[in-house]
Amino acid sequence: MLHTIAAFDRLGEENAFAVLARATALLHEGRDIVNLGIGQPDFRTPEHIVEAAIKALRDGHHGYTPANGLLATREAVVRRTLATTGVEVSPESVMIMPGGKPTMFAAILMFGEPGAEILYPDPGFPIYRSMIEFTGATPVPVPMREANGFAFSAEETLALITPKTRLLILNSPANPTGGVTPRVEIAKLVKGLEAHPHVAIMSDEIYDVMTYDGERHVSLLTFPEIRDRLIVLNGWSKTWAMTGWRMGWSIWPNATVGGRLYDKVRKLAVNCWSCVNAPSQFAGIAAIDGPQDDVERMMRAFDNRRRIVVEGLNAIPGISCVTPKGAFYAFPNISQTGWKAKKLASALLEDAGVALIGGPDFGILGEGYIRLSYANSEENILRALERIEAFLAK
Repeated sequence: MLHTIAAFDRLGEENAFAVLARATALLHEGRDIVNLGIGQPDFRTPEHIVEAAIKALRDGHHGYTPANGLLATREAVVRRTLATTGVEVSPESVMIMPGGKPTMFAAILMFGEPGAEILYPDPGFPIYRSMIEFTGATPVPVPMREANGFAFSAEETLALITPKTRLLILNSPANPTGGVTPRVEIAKLVKGLEAHPHVAIMSDEIYDVMTYDGERHVSLLTFPEIRDRLIVLNGWSKTWAMTGWRMGWSIWPNATVGGRLYDKVRKLAVNCWSCVNAPSQFAGIAAIDGPQDDVERMMRAFDNRRRIVVEGLNAIPGISCVTPKGAFYAFPNISQTGWKAKKLASALLEDAGVALIGGPDFGILGEGYIRLSYANSEENILRALERIEAFLAK
């Protein structure tokens, strides 16, 4: 019998992909499935971005690129960061990644080991906990509470820090809840972190443009007092509908501070994925520097869908849903239906033809909730809501 390293047995999964696979299989069987499970925009990548990649291929950009990304791509990220946060970063602190997950992987791998503790949001993106457990570190959930609009509490977060804490993971706007943490709470957290200089921070800001109702994303980059221990995750997937392009970026402490983390992640890139493909990087430059009309159009559509989802869910007996302030997810409370969350999600897929995700797939505090992605058409969202209501009425 083959024996695998024990760490691989600790790897979890992102169940949204399992639900996608099952939904796809049911579609192939002829079933009518409305998929509100997967977190990806239903919009096409804007045409000028696609054309930039095609031009790069035709111009002969077929070879390796630097492990940390083309300088032109990193400089585009610098321009975008300055425009959105008012903070100037060096291209020598920017890493171009094959998606967002490699930044999580690198940061958690750097700080996670047996005996260490890593704080992460719960409910939260499932890969956080999976990677923490993979490293042998102890995952410490930071509660994201419905009563708090699914924003984190600075006081509650700081109370969880111990001498063993190595890394704090933050995510706002948040997956799966759509929660947005206000600046006053983030400022409290940063102030409290002054007493814990041994704790690094990874801020997942992949949904930074996706806020509603006058809310504004607050980047952790705007707090210079933690810059020497801050890793920021971002990318192209959500903002420009480029999930399949596998294009992300991260901003690391400058090479002269933060334990030279940047050089460590560059070496990891060399050992793991070598580099990000050239045509996609040229597409990434076009996305940042080109017209943003399609992004604005997509955000208006998401806002309309958000209102439809929240109103529709709150009209269903047994379900209540706080209004998400960011991303493109709703996280309704289904505890009054009498169903366990994962069983309800499975039954809705198999019996009602609606794909969504049970809250426990996002953490131990996810029971009593389900996640719906409203990155789908208004027509499909309305069909899904009708089916959910009819199923629960039975």
